[in-house]
Formats: sequence, structure tokens, C-alpha cells
Amino acid sequence: MKKIIIIIFILLTCFFLEGSYAEDIRKAVWAGKFYPSDSKELETIINRLTKQAKKTQDINVPDAKLKAVIMPHAGYIYSGLTAAHTSFVLENKQFKNVILMGPDHKVGINFASISNASIYETPLGKIQISDISKKLLTYSIFKYETNCDNYEHSLEVILPFLQIYLKNFKLVPIVIGHIDPISIYEKIDSCLDNDTLIVVSTDLSHYLSYNNAIKKDKETIDMILNFDFENLKQSDNAACGIIPIITLLQIAKKNKWQPVLLHYSNSGDTSGTKDRVVGYAAIAFYGGLNMIKNNQDQITKEQGDALIKLARQTIAQKLDIKKDYIQSSSLKDKIFKTKKGTFVTLNKHGRLRGCIGSLIAHEPIVDGIKHNAVNAAFNDPRFPSLKKEEFNDIEIEVSVLTEPKPLSYKDADDLINKIRPNIDGLIIKKGYYSATFLPQVWEQLPGHEEFLSHLCNKAGLSSNAWKKGDLEVLTYQVQYFEELP
Repeated sequence: MKKIIIIIFILLTCFFLEGSYAEDIRKAVWAGKFYPSDSKELETIINRLTKQAKKTQDINVPDAKLKAVIMPHAGYIYSGLTAAHTSFVLENKQFKNVILMGPDHKVGINFASISNASIYETPLGKIQISDISKKLLTYSIFKYETNCDNYEHSLEVILPFLQIYLKNFKLVPIVIGHIDPISIYEKIDSCLDNDTLIVVSTDLSHYLSYNNAIKKDKETIDMILNFDFENLKQSDNAACGIIPIITLLQIAKKNKWQPVLLHYSNSGDTSGTKDRVVGYAAIAFYGGLNMIKNNQDQITKEQGDALIKLARQTIAQKLDIKKDYIQSSSLKDKIFKTKKGTFVTLNKHGRLRGCIGSLIAHEPIVDGIKHNAVNAAFNDPRFPSLKKEEFNDIEIEVSVLTEPKPLSYKDADDLINKIRPNIDGLIIKKGYYSATFLPQVWEQLPGHEEFLSHLCNKAGLSSNAWKKGDLEVLTYQVQYFEELP
């Protein structure tokens, strides 16, 4: 009899323990609806979409640290191809933690909900919840809402892609309601390290006609790429995950991350009619990337080094120094034939020794670097011509510019809010007066007011001319390469 009682006790204990463990797992809710519920079928469709993405677009991944991605969360037949373009930046990467932020579609919360489960489960397996979740739940703005676990799809739909591409990671699942991003972005930022990736789940415009959606989504993507918080906040039907996006942008701006568009499509491109479509984008954010531009225009470090050698060789030839620094074969890549604005900067013992460039893309990159190398060395009116004995003491920096774009602003405060330190180069114009500072100048003049005042002085204007709000302002970004001293 004792043995029977003991056996029953053990069985009951196992039953209740199993039940408690089961309750600790957030089961897949949307499998079989937004994506396949069968694990083999699910893996097959993601692999097929990944192969399709790599056939339709060739992305040169920047040589920089990946910090965050934006991905769409619709049914895979609609947004799966765009989501699969994140494979270019996620595959073969390792992150200890993934902070996944998505919008609240179903409940109407006014806080950020974090699951109290210890495991998230999809047909591809289980994902452990990171201890970062516990840390965030100590702040009052983060809470647990049962219905977000039960009904929200924006997080779950993303997870199989992450499981395929990243393999092993721990998850911080955050459903964000109607809150001010300022209330949470610093708290999330405090949890970041080099082993943590942020993923934002969002679709773009909803139910516009095909052509109107493309126009609307381009505006939204441009605002994301340009950190235009204010217009993004006020933009109607820009994205369902607008608050997670702005949260990410706040973090990215603080940490000087820079976005790169990976892919755009809408449901009219994939599976659906063109009269009412939903837009999708995949965008990656990098730390240490010194140009904001589509990856197709990115110059690799090796190509940048070739441009530096070209500039040095051009100056050497003018000084009648007989030495080859670069082989002509190094400059045969088609990217060097594209027309871009370029600058060449010379420094000597850490001090400026010459800087000349062209803002307008009127000649191929190679020609621009050669011309501006000569001008920086011998024709900068601020300095005497470079002498032969100085040649070995100079360090060369080359910059390749994006096309300058007008910046609309209301007043001086609005101008300060819209320009981005370490990212934007500025051109100011007023009548016959004009001047520019490359983004690198922010390193010497990190304050907005100081930067603008010195730029006005350079243009021949009073240092407070920018405060009047009547300057024509254009912004551009650069990809620059420095020669090591």
C-alpha cells in the first residue's frame, strides 16, 4: 500500500510540475495562419524566400557592426520576400540576445508589454527568454499583459526567420502600445551591448492603391533613413509599428548608428491585388558606418584604400616623386566610374593642411579624387603649395558624397532638431554667400550652435546668421577613408 501511495504521489507531482512548465511556455498562436505550422514546411518556405531574395538583389553588406534591423510581419506570402532580404545581414551572425519590438494591434495598451513566460515556442523550436526582460520589468512602463501573449502576431511572425538565420539566441519580446518612445528608449539602450541585436517588427502603409502606396512608403523610408522623427510622428498611415520605429531611431541617433535600406515591396508585388496594398521594408542599422546610402552605392574599405593611394600617387607625380602607390587594375571596378561629389583632405601632424572638393557629381569618382588631390595640395587659398619635403608628413583623407538635398525647417530650433551630428554634412547659402562643412567637422565642433556659427563665419556671414531662420540649407552624407599616420 505504501508503494502505491508513493507512486501516486510521484505521478501527481510530475503532472503538476509538467503543467507548471507548460504554462511557462508561450506557445505559437499564429502558426498555420500567417506561416506554416509544420516545421519542415516552414523551414522550406523560408529557405526558398531566402534564395529568391539573393537572386533578385545583390547586396554588398557594409564592413561595420550590425546593430538593428526592421522587418515586416505580414503573412509570408505577402511580406516574406522582403523579410528574407535580412538574410544578407543576419546569416552567420551571432547574438546572445535579441530585443524584439512590435506594435500592439489587438489590445490597446498604454505601456510596453513583456511576456512573463520563460520560453517562446514556434514550430522550429523553443527560444529562451533573456534576463534582460526581468531588468526591464523593474521599470513601471514595462508590464505583462496576458492578452498580448494570446493575441498579438507582430513578434511571433518574425521569430522563424531569426531562428533560421541566427540559430541560437535569447529573446526579449516587447509589444509596444500607445506610449511616448522617450519613456522607454533610454531604458532599452541601457541594456545594449555588442552581443545584443534590436529587431523592430512593422509593416508600412495599409490599403492604399499600388502607386499611392509606393509614394507614401518612399516618404516613410526617407524619414527613417534621415532620422526625421517629427514628420514621422505626424505622418498618417506611415507604419503600424511607428512607435517601435521611433524608439529604435532614438537609440540609433544616440549611438550614431546609420540605416541602410535592404529591400522594399508591397503586397501588390507578391500576392494580392494592386487596388489595396500593404507596404513592407527591410532596413539594417550599423555602428561605425560612415555613409547613409543604399548598399548598392557603398564603397568597400579596400576600394577606399585604393582611392587614398590614388590621391597620394597623383600628388607625388606633381612633386616629381618617382614612386608607384597603386596599380591601375585596382581602379577598374564600375563603382569608380559613377559620378559623385568628392573631397580630398590633407592633414599634417594632426592639423589641416588643405581641403578641396566638389559638392556636385559632375565627374567620375576617380577623376574627382585626382583633381581634388592636386587642388588640396597646391590650390587651397588658405595654405601655401605643398612642398616636396612635406610629402611624407601628410595624411590623406578622401570623401565620397551623396547628392545634397534641401532641408526644410521652420526656425532655428527646428534646424537644430533636424541636423544630425556626425552624419550630416551641411551646405548653407544666402545670396552670394555659401559654405559647407563635411560631417567629419562635427568631431572638432560637436555642438549644434558651435557647428552652425563656424559654418556661417566660413561663408562670410555673421556667426548668428543661422538663428534668423532664412538660410538655404542642404544636407548630404559621406563615406570617407583615412590614411593612417
